Amino acid sequence: MINLSRITKVILIVLLLSCHPLGCAEEAPPSRNLQVAGWIENVSIFPGNLKIKAKLDTGARNSSLNAKNIKEFDRDGDKWVRFKLKNWKGRTEIFEARIIRTATIKQHETDSVTRPVIRLGICLGNVFKEVEVNLQDRSKFNYQMLIGRSYLKKSFLVDSSATFTVEPNCQGTNDQ
Repeated sequence: MINLSRITKVILIVLLLSCHPLGCAEEAPPSRNLQVAGWIENVSIFPGNLKIKAKLDTGARNSSLNAKNIKEFDRDGDKWVRFKLKNWKGRTEIFEARIIRTATIKQHETDSVTRPVIRLGICLGNVFKEVEVNLQDRSKFNYQMLIGRSYLKKSFLVDSSATFTVEPNCQGTNDQ
């Protein structure tokens, strides 16, 4: 039988408690300077400064915006898109943006679909970022926008038990 000293036992216990069977966990990055937001928040989208309700989804890589009656057209040799968006207060904005790419979205138990992708300015809390957003008809969903990790990373922690914890308040945007 192995006779371990008391100090050796303590060290072994600490090592066993701090490591996963598949390897020691990396130290978590510091959470300083990250805003805490709920899983549902109001955001403003630009241009236009239109406030809409959005679901923050850490399981989604990119963001998605409700767009009905999408009209594609050519401008200066590039593909563009025009669509209307109406918020819960009845305010409507017409958006036009250059299509930067087309995304193929794989769906469970059905065919894949393609969606135009644009760059859109989004304000959540006091953070303004321009990110890629795919356009789709989200009228069957509860929220007009889904905010994915490409927007959330390095800026937010999402509290899954909270909603409407921050208001969009971005300084320096052209439409504020």
